[in-house]
Amino acid sequence: MNHNVNLLMSQFVTHDVKRFIVSKPPGFAAVPGQGVELAIDRPGLAKQGRPFTPTGLADDRVLEFTIKGYADHAGVTQALHALEPGAKLLMSEPFGTIRYEGPGVFIAGGAGITPFLAILRDLARRRELAKQTLIFSSKSPRDVICEKELRHLLGERCLLLSTGVAAPGYVHRRVDRAFLEETVGDFDQRFYVCGPPPFMDAVNGALTQLGARSESLVFER
Repeated sequence: MNHNVNLLMSQFVTHDVKRFIVSKPPGFAAVPGQGVELAIDRPGLAKQGRPFTPTGLADDRVLEFTIKGYADHAGVTQALHALEPGAKLLMSEPFGTIRYEGPGVFIAGGAGITPFLAILRDLARRRELAKQTLIFSSKSPRDVICEKELRHLLGERCLLLSTGVAAPGYVHRRVDRAFLEETVGDFDQRFYVCGPPPFMDAVNGALTQLGARSESLVFER
């Protein structure tokens, strides 16, 4: 790990997702969409680094992370959720292949929205959201991360899917080939995809079958 940072504050944004504000090392710079590895600077945990994506703006004076905790098993995210302000963390240099390459469709599953939060917030500041579309799949409305902000930023181009339950204002479907064919129409554009590996494999496969070029798919390779 390259940096020692401190947890300044944390707060829930959904029932199992927290927003963490962390001190920013001097000279640290990440492209929106890139990730870092974080570990808790304590015996037994310092070598258990996990990848997370900064979700704030690149020139913020602090770093923001939006991290889901998994209560069903003891792990790094559960330990992170239990931390109090002042806790010490270890952080790597930024890495990753997800970055903005031009207007397109952002397709996220669950916590896979996090790299897109950084990109969309950056585009909003630059007033370049007009040609962007978001398809965001979650299990239920209570699982949608930063819902109000995303609806505000993208309006009708923010499509929220609820796979587990039907609810007003949400599409009760999965992101499969049929849904993409009905919803997207134009496959000669960029597609940004992030989520659990099975989600990404299925979405990338469907996009390719529908005519999207492999070089137009932006995901963590």
